[in-house]
Amino acid sequence: MKFLVVFAQAHADFRIPELQSVAELYGFNIGLLDDADPSRPFMVLELTDESHARLLARRCILIKSVCEFYARGATYDEVHERNRLCRPQWEQYIPDTSFKFVVAAYNHSIPQRRQKDVVESFSYMDFLGKIDMKTPEITMVVYEELGMLSDDDKHGTTREKHEGDGEFREVFFGRLIEDGTARSLMKKFDVKKRVFYGNTSMEAEISLLMANQTLASPGKLIYDPFVGTGSMTYTTAHFGALVFGSDIDGRQMRGKEKRPGIIRAAAQYGVDQRIVDLCTFDVTRNPWRCGGLFDAIITDPPYGVRAGAKRLGRKNRRTKTEHDSRSRPFQPSERPDDQPYIPPTRPYELSALAADLVRLARYLLKPGGRLVFFLPTVTEEYAELDLQTFLCEGMEVIANSLQDFGSWGRRLITVRKTTHRVYLPPTFDPEGRREECEAEHVPAHKDFRQKYFEGFKKGRQSGTPEEVDSPQG
Repeated sequence: MKFLVVFAQAHADFRIPELQSVAELYGFNIGLLDDADPSRPFMVLELTDESHARLLARRCILIKSVCEFYARGATYDEVHERNRLCRPQWEQYIPDTSFKFVVAAYNHSIPQRRQKDVVESFSYMDFLGKIDMKTPEITMVVYEELGMLSDDDKHGTTREKHEGDGEFREVFFGRLIEDGTARSLMKKFDVKKRVFYGNTSMEAEISLLMANQTLASPGKLIYDPFVGTGSMTYTTAHFGALVFGSDIDGRQMRGKEKRPGIIRAAAQYGVDQRIVDLCTFDVTRNPWRCGGLFDAIITDPPYGVRAGAKRLGRKNRRTKTEHDSRSRPFQPSERPDDQPYIPPTRPYELSALAADLVRLARYLLKPGGRLVFFLPTVTEEYAELDLQTFLCEGMEVIANSLQDFGSWGRRLITVRKTTHRVYLPPTFDPEGRREECEAEHVPAHKDFRQKYFEGFKKGRQSGTPEEVDSPQG
């Protein structure tokens, strides 16, 4: 069976990965046609059952509606010719089914008079049921798609009202099965309405897309090692998963009130009982003593634009005198106040963080588990080979979606654990395998913070993040 999917006008690169993830979650396959183009708002899929189309409409954030597909063509003559050939699909509705027609457009607007003409052109279908514009039993939908406007023609969001036929990129026709309901979750998880958030909180739509990539569902245990203010925690918990979070800075999770901020926000969404725990530690010095715990790891690692990644340690190595003094017997000193001790930290370079995160995921994930994280890259420098610099044995990239900001972008990377082999905990060697990879290829995400504050200038000198004399955003 073929179905027409109508997408929301956002995040085109994320559409197919989300479809495939939701299909895997519910255990069915999606057939993509050879001409499937994720940049277009319409896509025809092959599914084995109508119930699968409904599942996609209810779970995919980027779907506006799903229709049973009847016909497509560059002109209405082609559409009508092909629609007549698929009469067995719609003839069951002829005798006594109430109906209505909807004519919609992409990239242009349709005058009311021409909408009527379009509807009347389908009169050969001979529907005998009642026309019901409020609560029809079936809704037949026509979608007109025109090509993108050229830069010279752009005066607004749509073209002049189109009066004729034959100038379409394509026209689609089908029966509406279900409107997408998952997009309403964007309002529910709107950061502006949240009781606890910070300057690094992820926007609701992206958080929901990430949750779908993890296959979040009841019975799953999901971990966020850079949980911050918990944006991904709420969305994964909403879909039924149990969530564990950690961060090197406990203040990010707690906020200023007695009850931790993440727990307060989770209670706002009714998912506080699905937060297993929140702990403060450095992922490179973590307390995990056995692997294979989690079904998925989801995170947005800090990359230095609004907040820099940190790991325990000092920026400058101790001198020999300092080392000698540390070997002497411990002598407690009085603190001027009762504030807790905050250990020193040093910057955590992004390419090192990405490689360590993948190795940590290989240790902590169950076989088949997923790691979903954002990786910022410089647009002109990015190459597919960049991903190989942080991959390791037993881990493969299954999705790579770009959110483009012009000179740079961030890529939502989905990595799956493909092995049942039991690995030892990673050592997080600051040198190790990463230098071997970078000797052959320097990835576009290396020293990203420095490149960002330098405006992505060509011919820059490579340096360490702490050498950049620029304030954080």
